[in-house]
Amino acid sequence: MSFVIFTDTSANLTSELVDRYSLRVIPFSYFIDGKEYTSEDPSEFDGREFYDRMREGVMPTTSQINPQRYIDYMEPVLAEGHDVLYVGMSSGISGSFASSKIAAAHLMSQYPERKIRLVDTLGASMGEGLHVLRAAQLREEGRSIDETEAAVRAYRNRLYQVFTVDDLMHLKRSGRLSGIGAAIGTALGIKPLLKGNEHGKIVNFATVRGRRKSIKAMADKYASLAVRPATQTIAIAHADCPEDAAYLAELIMAHTPPEEIITVCYEPVTGSHVGPGTLALFFEGGEGVRLK
Repeated sequence: MSFVIFTDTSANLTSELVDRYSLRVIPFSYFIDGKEYTSEDPSEFDGREFYDRMREGVMPTTSQINPQRYIDYMEPVLAEGHDVLYVGMSSGISGSFASSKIAAAHLMSQYPERKIRLVDTLGASMGEGLHVLRAAQLREEGRSIDETEAAVRAYRNRLYQVFTVDDLMHLKRSGRLSGIGAAIGTALGIKPLLKGNEHGKIVNFATVRGRRKSIKAMADKYASLAVRPATQTIAIAHADCPEDAAYLAELIMAHTPPEEIITVCYEPVTGSHVGPGTLALFFEGGEGVRLK
């Protein structure tokens, strides 16, 4: 293996994908009633139970992980003589990427002969995970760590991330959306359409009336913006609304089927910010698609 690929649990990758591509995953933490949890093994996460608890009023919280956690996971790999590529969660919604930079600076001073490369995906959930999979596939093709880093950085400008939520209160509570944006959709069945912008921040760019129309609007974005869809792997993430995820996949397949659709339940760290009922779609568009 020419280099080791690290990511974090926010990438929302299944255990099968982590194992298939020999990925290393750094756990992020969430807290319920003051107790710390991680979700290192995705197969053990019960999405229905977690989001039901949120529906009942439990409010999980998260915190920026410190540089030492990155050091603890990466240092043994460097000591074994491997280079490291870390593909991480958006700096636009979390300070954890800043911690990875502090950790990398420390580790580079200790292992000057090794390469440590960091990529801020400007995404979360599968908006991060698809970058990780792209890196893994490039490594399998024999690309170097520098070639892979450059390709993944270019890919992030082409990855479109659109989603809708049942209640903007969760994003407002965690500071991931402005108060003005969070006022939308509180009455009359108005549903927001949100996206990750070019800075990796969450913005509300449109509203529609009704859940089904919001899902169709997401499928329409795929129809109008996806490039070479027949050769793409796209992703859908849901926060305990599998029927809506299936409906979105059905709409996409009825238009131009991609090569593969990966469907996952939102992992708990990102899920605690977006809330139950969130539905997201991730696909590749043209250069600058994040501006659209």
